[in-house]
Amino acid sequence: MNKYERLKNELETVGTGKMKAFGSSMLPILKSGTLLTFKKETEYAIGDIVFCKVKGRYIDAHKIIKKDTGKGFLIANNHGFENGWTKIIYGRVILGEYENRVIYNKAG
Repeated sequence: MNKYERLKNELETVGTGKMKAFGSSMLPILKSGTLLTFKKETEYAIGDIVFCKVKGRYIDAHKIIKKDTGKGFLIANNHGFENGWTKIIYGRVILGEYENRVIYNKAG
């Protein structure tokens, strides 16, 4: 089981989960190697950083930039690249920790 399947299962069974995310697509909000805490929600909003599936691929930490009742959610990185529309969101980032410091906190 890969890290995405493990996190997906944790969110479906426990409602929360943690995973490190790598890459520069969410700079300056999240740094490569940030430990993210995700929480399953009943509703998601524009601006939420989410773990989802777009076109059959897991996206571990990109933003919702648009919502549409028919299409679902439009997912993009922090530099404007759009991954596409999805209706499959597993959870949103509520906490980001990097080098033992909190760099992102949306637990509310």
